[in-house]
Amino acid sequence: MNGPHDVTDPGDPRVGVFRDVRDRDLRGRDGLFMAESELVLRRLLATPDRLQSLLLSHGKFEALRDTLDVLPDDVPVYTASLELLGGIAGFHVHRGVLASGHRPEDADLRLDRSLGHLRETDRCTLLLAEGITNVDNMGSLFRNAAALGVDGVVLDPTCCDPLYRKAIRVSMGHVFTVPWAIASSGEWPAVLSRLRDDWGCRLLAAERCDGAQPIWNIDWTARCGLLVGAEGDGLTEATLAACDAVVEIPMHGEVPSVNVAAAAAICLYERMRSVRT
Repeated sequence: MNGPHDVTDPGDPRVGVFRDVRDRDLRGRDGLFMAESELVLRRLLATPDRLQSLLLSHGKFEALRDTLDVLPDDVPVYTASLELLGGIAGFHVHRGVLASGHRPEDADLRLDRSLGHLRETDRCTLLLAEGITNVDNMGSLFRNAAALGVDGVVLDPTCCDPLYRKAIRVSMGHVFTVPWAIASSGEWPAVLSRLRDDWGCRLLAAERCDGAQPIWNIDWTARCGLLVGAEGDGLTEATLAACDAVVEIPMHGEVPSVNVAAAAAICLYERMRSVRT
């Protein structure tokens, strides 16, 4: 472990990467992402090579000290008071832990590079998302995926970044435990076709529309992918046409639908239940 190095000056250049953190500026922050909270950092420490540097409150450093030995020598650990840490970051919901890490290269997020290990497995469950632009929903989808047996997540190019700070926090760090891929611009239809024709995945669209089957009537196959879309717009006609079946969660009363993350959780629970029976 490289450190700890105590910081007493909010202008210390060594912690410049943590200064004035905002979700809106992270996508292009020198190829880095920003994560917060002790729980998320503990998950990140399972793959310590992702990390670039840490900024911890004195109390959190003591709580995490025994786990930090896995850090590579080139990952420095800085400590500061809680007040100073909040002043550096510009917000106070970090819970005394900030971690900067290296974003994966775009090439590493393509389908074959990121999820190719699933192509020949006997059983596979994928969660596919189209047009998810709300970071809370994105984080919740990853948390649900981790809890309900999803092997990989595939995103269309219009989805928001899973490595936004808030998405990481809402996912409870599971954007680092569930492998994911992003289709490049214009590639989404080809990705869906490949998953069906080359990977042998049955694609099921979760959507309320004419011809949709209740989710509990679905005969789940060994290899399948569940597609969910943005609230309001739902899945595009082209995506619906690329799927093998459309499934719905019948609603009670006057409620037309539930939140996309909740809908995904219900469908994935049905999938998990089918695997176990």
